[in-house]
Amino acid sequence: MSVNRGKWSSDFGFILAAAGSAIGLGNIWRFPYTVGQYGGGAFILVYLAFVALIGIPVLLAELSVGRSTERSAVGAFKKLVPNSWWPAVGGLGVLCGFGILSFYSVIAGWTLRYFYMALGGRFGDAMTSDESTQIFTELTANPTAAILLAAAFLVLTALVVRGGISGGIERAARVLMPVFLVILLLLVGRSVTLDGASEGFAFLFAFDFSKLSAAAVVSALGQALFSMSLGMGAMITYGSYLNRDDNVPKAAVTVAFFDTGLAMIAGLMIFPALFHAGASPTGGPSLIFIVMATIFNTMPFGSMFAIAFYGLLAIAALTSTISLLEVIVAYFVDEREWSRERATWVVTAACFALAVPSALSFGGSAFFTNMFGGTGFLGMANIVFGNYFLSIGAVLICVFVGWKWGIGNAVAELNRGGNLRAAAVWGALVRYVCPVAVAIVLIYAAFTGNYL
Repeated sequence: MSVNRGKWSSDFGFILAAAGSAIGLGNIWRFPYTVGQYGGGAFILVYLAFVALIGIPVLLAELSVGRSTERSAVGAFKKLVPNSWWPAVGGLGVLCGFGILSFYSVIAGWTLRYFYMALGGRFGDAMTSDESTQIFTELTANPTAAILLAAAFLVLTALVVRGGISGGIERAARVLMPVFLVILLLLVGRSVTLDGASEGFAFLFAFDFSKLSAAAVVSALGQALFSMSLGMGAMITYGSYLNRDDNVPKAAVTVAFFDTGLAMIAGLMIFPALFHAGASPTGGPSLIFIVMATIFNTMPFGSMFAIAFYGLLAIAALTSTISLLEVIVAYFVDEREWSRERATWVVTAACFALAVPSALSFGGSAFFTNMFGGTGFLGMANIVFGNYFLSIGAVLICVFVGWKWGIGNAVAELNRGGNLRAAAVWGALVRYVCPVAVAIVLIYAAFTGNYL
């Protein structure tokens, strides 16, 4: 085992890095749109309840395992229950992180291209939806461009991770997260002053309980679980770098607050601008790469808005890919005793190899685009790794902490340097409510095809 793993220099550094992991592209487009689609404020109430009752408890479970063992996702289970099958749960997390990083880097690469186009003033002129769609299609269907952009983003990620914990990941988070927040607030300030902004507020915050269908409730639960990087060992890994006297319960609540709060603020940035331009608030990647690209020219200083917007997306993507790569690198550093330098570049190269099919699945290759009944390689990778592997991992972590390692051991760890209030309630949530809730999301996705 490596004896020089590194530590966060402060709990604030951990909070920034963990919040960066949780805040990704999905927070920018998926959460705000889902809020508007499923009843605005009514959906938010349900979502906040799930964050409190499920998201934070699972986060605490992962952090307790990580700090107690000071090991990677695999090594943590090996240390707590040697000579058992439980380390396979950590292995599932490592594999999950590897799979998600491979396709996420493709989408993240698109943000680099759009940021470059914004710098060149491409979005300062009037642009129709058809013209915007053509730009997006030409990018994603160009195999060389799609592959090189994914490679570039992976290299950016590797350059941060190779620097270690305090000198690489934490240092980057201390720069990227404040920049992210400043840009986001500036964009919100511009967006909320546009004509028609009130319609965007109404879409986002109207309390419409009639839209709280079963699908809405499950969507709120899925958002609470998956937006916080749970179930893939990221928070076990990040938790392993915490100091013994860090207040883990306080840090976990702060991370959840950042994740939820910034997702809401993103809605204040996007939807007033959309309604100002009379654009459709459709969800998904099309919102940020097609719809948004058509409205910048309608705003005063629209070109500057475009530069800041796509720069913001790139930062959000980078803070997430850093945590994904670290999960895998930590395994090879801890369990295989590789140097961080070697682990970073070998894993990055392997991840790039798996990213190539995803990069080609938007028209770059008919084979990868049309496989799996038209879902495409990237779409299937998202379903397998981003839904099933994450869900199964979260369930098994709850079962491990609740029934194998024991609530008492976890509470003792969480009280080291902090104070876990209502420990009995937290224990009941981890043992019963959380695994059942995650299983419901998993079963719902499997039987309805409504992947989260």
